[in-house]
Amino acid sequence: MKPIFIAGPCVIESAEVLDIVATELVRLKKTYQLDLYFKASFDKANRTSLSSFRGPGLEKGLQMLADVKAKHGLRLLTDIHESCQAAPAAEVVDVLQIPAFLCRQTDLLVAAARTGRTVNIKKAQFLSGADMQYPVEKVRESGATEVWLTERGNTFGYNNLVVDFRNIPDMMRWTPRVIMDCTHSVQRPGAAGGRTGGNREFVPAMALAAKAFGANGYFFETHPEPDKALSDGPNMLALSDLERVIVSLIGA
Repeated sequence: MKPIFIAGPCVIESAEVLDIVATELVRLKKTYQLDLYFKASFDKANRTSLSSFRGPGLEKGLQMLADVKAKHGLRLLTDIHESCQAAPAAEVVDVLQIPAFLCRQTDLLVAAARTGRTVNIKKAQFLSGADMQYPVEKVRESGATEVWLTERGNTFGYNNLVVDFRNIPDMMRWTPRVIMDCTHSVQRPGAAGGRTGGNREFVPAMALAAKAFGANGYFFETHPEPDKALSDGPNMLALSDLERVIVSLIGA
């Protein structure tokens, strides 16, 4: 199965950042004939602090994503946090993503499935790969025809995540498309004084390890200047480094 790549900024900050990232993704897509999706969130509803930047919201954010699709021709992925967001988001994006913390929320899964869009379910930080059988069953029984699963590490407290790569083959028992979230898996939750920290230097190795365990999709949050990003900067990959990591995965 040809690998897919999901990439983009964590949250919609500005039209300028979206355009910079999308332009580079189009170049990479054409250069390496990639199966690629542009990702950005219109709302980050699970930020550590109440004062953290969340994004432009549903209506404005979806319009900005629609502008990216119209200008650059990229397929889109975004996450939803409430059932009422599924239908309007599905009018714009190609893939609806279920955040890891919410992967057991039945109403959210059902609403996403009923749109007819591909549903990407991120594995919760507190579940095993085998546990993902049940979210997959919920969306398939609710009408979804294409379901992806994404590994993003497990948390045991202490401001850290641990990736058990055995989750990748375990999840392939339930769906043929298993994606490695190479950037969220290097997060340090709550480890930066009320913000999420991270170790982006481990992203390339995380991707290669996932490939060794059979992953056939790779998720990278990327930004022109990660240290200035408004969300998840410490774990985001610099846009200038994205090509090198992709090349290492496809052997170009």
